[in-house]
Amino acid sequence: MTRPVIGISTYQDPARWGVWEMPAVLLPAAYPRLVRAAGGLAVMLPPDDTADAARETVAALDAVVIAGGADVEPARYGAAPDPRTGPPARERDTWELSLIEAAIEAHVPLLGICRGMQLLNVALGGTLHQHLDGHTGGHGVFGDHPVTPVPGTAYAAAVPEPIVVPAYHHQAVDRLGTGLTASAHAPDGTVEALELTGRDGLVLGVQWHPEMGADTRVMAALIRAAARRRAGREDTAAGSRPAARAPL
Repeated sequence: MTRPVIGISTYQDPARWGVWEMPAVLLPAAYPRLVRAAGGLAVMLPPDDTADAARETVAALDAVVIAGGADVEPARYGAAPDPRTGPPARERDTWELSLIEAAIEAHVPLLGICRGMQLLNVALGGTLHQHLDGHTGGHGVFGDHPVTPVPGTAYAAAVPEPIVVPAYHHQAVDRLGTGLTASAHAPDGTVEALELTGRDGLVLGVQWHPEMGADTRVMAALIRAAARRRAGREDTAAGSRPAARAPL
């Protein structure tokens, strides 16, 4: 069996290379590197603008990763913007929310990283704290802090002990979305992981950046869920094929 195919969301930004300067679809290289290290095959998901495109994209994948990045627009969860909230990335919000909704609907395993975890919470009706201190190492510098798992959760099954994680965020989960359970916390009580319970397939968000560290266990949990989904699809396809006729 080939490696599970893991789609990673991307975003469009101006970029410069060689003699060219034009809009480009971007993704930090650490994301596909982590997917490969955990045993998956990484593909980039360029932004599109329709829910149908998101459903078609997700249907072709074994799992989805929603990458970190810009602040989620507060209007998405019914809040006025705090002065410390970054500028909106409306097209990216629309695309990634559509991917999340399509993955949940189709029972495709999903991992949200930092912004991706926050979007997962918003997609399910949750809200965000728009600013907190102490979760970066300074402007453009990753910090680190300990994260403690909640026993009995899917996250704790993957990473059962407290670990120190690389982090860079100033927003965090406030009210949990429908069906979500907090599965790890920082020492100050910040929700550091959450997951969707009561369904088939892994739906997990982590507030830190596993792609910036050496621990592959969170991504490996996604890869295992993706492999199970692929095996189930292959079994279903094999069962639907007509039986071979015996030779005359």
